[in-house]
Formats: sequence, C-alpha cells, structure tokens
Amino acid sequence: MSDVQDDDQARSRGWYSVRCIFQYGVDAPVVYEERLSVWWAVSFDAAVALAEAEAADYANGVGCRYLGLAQAYRMSDGLGHGAEVYSLMRESVLPPDAYLSAFFDTGEERQRDLTGSSEGSEGEAK
Repeated sequence: MSDVQDDDQARSRGWYSVRCIFQYGVDAPVVYEERLSVWWAVSFDAAVALAEAEAADYANGVGCRYLGLAQAYRMSDGLGHGAEVYSLMRESVLPPDAYLSAFFDTGEERQRDLTGSSEGSEGEAK
C-alpha cells in the first residue's frame, strides 16, 4: 500500500455504529431485535463487514437469525458521554403521533415505561 493510501485510510478511520436486525422464532408472533454495535474501522464497508461477522456469531450464540440488514453511521463525535452513536433520517407524510406509532411505538415492543410501569426489560422509552 502506498503512503498516500495509508494517509487516506488514517484520515477516514473512525468510529462507526452499525445497526443489525435479528429474528427470534419462526411461528407468529416472532420477535425482532434491532442491535447497535460500535466499530473502529477505515470505512463504512469495513465497519459493516466487521458487524456482519459479529452478527453471525451473535445469532448462532443466542439462537436467532441475522436478517442481513446492516445500516452504518460514521460517528462524528468520538466515543464518550453524550456522543451521538447512530442517526437515521426518513421522510414521511405522517404527523408526529402517527409516525411514532407506525415505526417506534406499535405496542409490541419489549420496553419499560420510564414512568414506572413495566412492559419488558430490553429497552426503555419515555
């Protein structure tokens, strides 16, 4: 590798978060997991390759299926308190309440309401 390529890789090296989707079970209703992992890599492609290799190991270890969807985000902040680790922007004609219900709060999530009522233990919602 040339010095120019080494310099380019050193400049593009950074923290990437990668979101992978998993499926538990085959009979309805199945459970889907969205899992974020963080990788020090030279590019989006390298980060996704690392995450997908780990996703296969994770799926085998916990008995689920990796669905082959990986979405990567290059973190502009370094890892630290309050650092943004993932962002996904989507256009929609839905008003805010309908948008949240359609994509994030369908009622089927395994999460705990921060007001104290327990609906699961894997995530928390306001």
